[in-house]
Amino acid sequence: MIIKKAATIVCAAVMMTCVQSFSADVSYAESTETQSSSYAGRYQLSDPDANDSTKKTYDFICDNFERYIITCQQESTWMGSPDYEMNYIEKTTGKLPAMRGLDFMNGDFSGVVSRAKAWHEKGGLVTICWHTGINGNGYTESLNDSPNFSKLLTKGTTEYKNMVANWDKAADALSQLQDAGVTVFWRPFHEFDGQWFWWGKGGSQNFIKLWRMMYDYFTNEKGLHNLIWVLGYSGDVKSGWYPGDSYCDIIGSDTYDNTTNLKGWNKLKALDTDKPMTFHECGNVPSVSDFEADGDIWSWFMIWHTDYITGNDKSNLKAVYNSDKVLTLDEISVDNYVYVTLNTNKDSLMQQPITVTFDDTDNTEFTSESSAFTLPELKDGTYKMTLSAESFAPRTYEIELSGGKLASDPNAVLNLKGDVNGDKNISASDLLLVKSHIKQVKLLEGYALSCADVAKDSKINASDLLKMKSHLKGVSLLW
Repeated sequence: MIIKKAATIVCAAVMMTCVQSFSADVSYAESTETQSSSYAGRYQLSDPDANDSTKKTYDFICDNFERYIITCQQESTWMGSPDYEMNYIEKTTGKLPAMRGLDFMNGDFSGVVSRAKAWHEKGGLVTICWHTGINGNGYTESLNDSPNFSKLLTKGTTEYKNMVANWDKAADALSQLQDAGVTVFWRPFHEFDGQWFWWGKGGSQNFIKLWRMMYDYFTNEKGLHNLIWVLGYSGDVKSGWYPGDSYCDIIGSDTYDNTTNLKGWNKLKALDTDKPMTFHECGNVPSVSDFEADGDIWSWFMIWHTDYITGNDKSNLKAVYNSDKVLTLDEISVDNYVYVTLNTNKDSLMQQPITVTFDDTDNTEFTSESSAFTLPELKDGTYKMTLSAESFAPRTYEIELSGGKLASDPNAVLNLKGDVNGDKNISASDLLLVKSHIKQVKLLEGYALSCADVAKDSKINASDLLKMKSHLKGVSLLW
């Protein structure tokens, strides 16, 4: 929906000598656009029906992959407090991890749901794995169970029914999180290619069938659209185990060898999936300089619980958590994450910084070096947010903050200067639209006015046409 301010039509004709025989100035006031009712999403999740929160969270991951490493910590529940690891990290580093790792192990569904909700309320991200036997319980059963895969993967068998009955417990818990607005990085059947857990013991083809079976059941039958599916290989990243692009969203590898897991990184890259990659488990986290030297800037690293986190070198842990290359809980805000689509086919123009200004009492302004940014801290209310970049027409959106969160995403788009019809270029079609507007045959509205005003004088006239023609001829380029 576009909110239009009254446009003043200046009818006085001013004769100019130019290629065209008309030159009426048509002045205008820039429009303000309201937020979109739904979030478009820029990166393709495997689930086409993923909810807005999940699409936005996935965009956040994709935008920051290979730029920043997100901190993640696996919790334990038997050290006196489920926050044992979080408290240790905060005491040691002064920070908290951006993402919390939980486990449905031993049927702890209600506990995981409660703690996941609480972490989400803090602004954190949530990842859940599941050490379980075929029919339930925990770590011991996950190692010792040895199924007949032919029966297990055949619908209607007792083995299949019992397994799915166990899945239903997890699905119900994940559904509760969906109802609470919590997106889950769902990491089932991890380290499958290591083949020490029951889900890997049947070999690659049985695993692929198992993974796809759970994916289809959770997504299509149980209606879980808050899941980002994390395919967690072991450190070996064996070939032949990939279930397909349509069945996962993030791929990962783990190792406890104190390296940055460059071997796993390279093998994952060789799969050529274009998906973000995670170092989904480690013991001692390497230094940031080691990650940078090896060139494996993972989406996140997750340190394992209890002795693994406390066994880390304290000075290195503090340095990692306080690095500019690493994101902690206080440095993420997915709810207030805004992405601006720079509507162009030219890669060089997509890298332009974006200046963002608000009409708050302080006239807050900042420049984002990328097309994605987190809103600054503003009081609840309605604001005009103006976006501008060197080669693009500025645009103003009306946004609303409620409870410190963006009520809905603007799905912001900036067109190139002169690109009136939004087709990523200047062409004869754009010239015709501007001519029609000046002749008052068909007036431009909304953002098209800003795109047509290449002279930036708040008027649409012959000088804009001349500049656009000069650009088309390559005489004087607008961008």
